[in-house]
Amino acid sequence: MGRIRPMKTEELGSEKLLPLMFRLALPSLASYLINILYSVVDRVYIGHLSSTSSAALTGVGLCLPVLQMISAFSAFAGSGGAPLCAIELGKKEKDQSAQNQAQKIFTNAFFLLILFSVIITIAVLLFYKEFLFAFGASENTFPYARDYLCIYAGGTIFVQLALGLNPFISCQGHAKTAMISVFIGAVLNIALDPLFIFILGMGVKGAAWATVISQGISALWIFFFFYSKNSCLKINMNIFKPDFSVIIKIAALGISPFVMTITESGVYAVYNYGLHKFGGDYYVGAMTLIQNVQLILYVPLAGFCSGIQPLISYNYGALKYSRMKFVISRMLFISGIIEVLLVLSVRLFSKYYIGIFTSDRNLTSIAAPMLRFYILGMYLMWIQHCAQTVFVALGKAKISVFIACLRKIVLLIPLAFILPYIFGVKAIFCAEPCATFCSATTSAFVLFFLCKKIWKENV
Repeated sequence: MGRIRPMKTEELGSEKLLPLMFRLALPSLASYLINILYSVVDRVYIGHLSSTSSAALTGVGLCLPVLQMISAFSAFAGSGGAPLCAIELGKKEKDQSAQNQAQKIFTNAFFLLILFSVIITIAVLLFYKEFLFAFGASENTFPYARDYLCIYAGGTIFVQLALGLNPFISCQGHAKTAMISVFIGAVLNIALDPLFIFILGMGVKGAAWATVISQGISALWIFFFFYSKNSCLKINMNIFKPDFSVIIKIAALGISPFVMTITESGVYAVYNYGLHKFGGDYYVGAMTLIQNVQLILYVPLAGFCSGIQPLISYNYGALKYSRMKFVISRMLFISGIIEVLLVLSVRLFSKYYIGIFTSDRNLTSIAAPMLRFYILGMYLMWIQHCAQTVFVALGKAKISVFIACLRKIVLLIPLAFILPYIFGVKAIFCAEPCATFCSATTSAFVLFFLCKKIWKENV
């Protein structure tokens, strides 16, 4: 870590903005791109197992709702606490007591991550069978899903700490260090997957073990950072002395990313249930492939916005509204260009994108044409994600929760459940663009009026 020039937190409020945006966003983008390997590299290898690839790939895909639930709790603590820390560190320029408040937020978020790890591990190991069959497992795919999920659940604490603590590195301006923590785990995962899956012949179990070990090493690196002199936030024994007034503040902001992620789990569950009921295992597997490609589209957007979020929070806390306005406008412009170009490429070359994850012609024949419909909403998704980034960065939890619930709970889940009863199994793939169009349009209006209000009040 000593070789990386650490960014001073105060630079978030003083450096030239456009270079600073890219200085923060590029490492964050790299972190997300690297982190995607955790999500897809297992499925790439499993999708090319010679004799059982289709059933094994579908089985791992069935675990996705549970994995989303696990990551939702890390988002609750990490994405709920880190923007609050950034705001307090911004206030530190004028109020030295803000440093103590930032430390208090960090230690209470750490406590939440430990608590969630214990609860989730017990719940998943006790009820994995009920979870998997509720999410569309069949007798053919259940053994693969069980093997993967039970091993993954045993490493929940590593996942919680690796995902939940990393935002507290970024919020201090150490985007490169946050990137390295993800890079270490992802490279290990890539190296261990073929060793465990093919050479040792462990199959799906090997993929799970590779992921757990990699996340454990990544969490260890993060621990070293917080004990180093580069971090103004420290791990100490106060994590076992929770302050519920602080936890309530974290929860108020963390509920938005939590709802966004946990409802994603609900969406996957409804998808898998409907696809299995109306189409069978091949359609469930096709959805797994499509969601893998969707990650490729989503990650550049999420990484770019995540890197910039501390910059918005810091300048909001420091009352530097003109800087905040510049960052938000440029974030919208750059995100829009990136996403539109990516969606166009996937629509033109859908078979090639699906081919990354499987060589099964039956799966490809279903997934490729459905992919072109499924991603139509991504033409506008960048608007919603940028808006959500601003809402969370400014601590506007209620607005953020409203937008998250509108897309997933009010629109997407009901559409995914109802449409196949009326139009057949393929209609499930149309639920996503319909819901995204409505929620993105709403987000644009809300963001416009929120920013207009802030500028008017602080001119």
